[in-house]
Amino acid sequence: MDPFAIIEKFYPPDTKLYQILVEHSQIVTKKSIEIASNLKHLNPDLEFIKKASMLHDIGIYLTEAKSLGCGGDFPYICHGYLGRKLLDKQGLPREYGLVCERHTGAGITKNNIISNNLPLPHRDMVPKTLEEKIICVADKYHSKSPKKAGKKITTKQIIKDLGKINKNHAKRFSIWVEEFKL
Repeated sequence: MDPFAIIEKFYPPDTKLYQILVEHSQIVTKKSIEIASNLKHLNPDLEFIKKASMLHDIGIYLTEAKSLGCGGDFPYICHGYLGRKLLDKQGLPREYGLVCERHTGAGITKNNIISNNLPLPHRDMVPKTLEEKIICVADKYHSKSPKKAGKKITTKQIIKDLGKINKNHAKRFSIWVEEFKL
């Protein structure tokens, strides 16, 4: 499976959005492999990580995020579960779509979705597998936002930002950072 071939089904290569998505995904892939390299004793699936991290944000074009060039109808928070739908329709193994669905924030619980009236399906969307957690963590170190392009995001800043969203997101991320020795 070639992640670029799948991306190009939804993103014309000569567009700003394609460039933003691919650059971000390549940075997340590199960070994911870096994290996984320090966890060899846990036997992470490196091939899966390489492909899944390239596809984790494939659903962004379906959302409204003008700064990225996204002109979709859904709120940006929906890009994960929408990405899962796209990959499932492409016939990819279920695990690829789950990475899309579960990487947002530090995962979103069903309770969090319901209590905050989020426009998401009512189910837990929290990373479960080692590979899902690695990609979720790696994603937080790079923003797609043109305003933040090239800026290094520290672990401390990520935890602070996640805490503004939900203290459990920050706690979950902190646990993973400790487990991954970041």
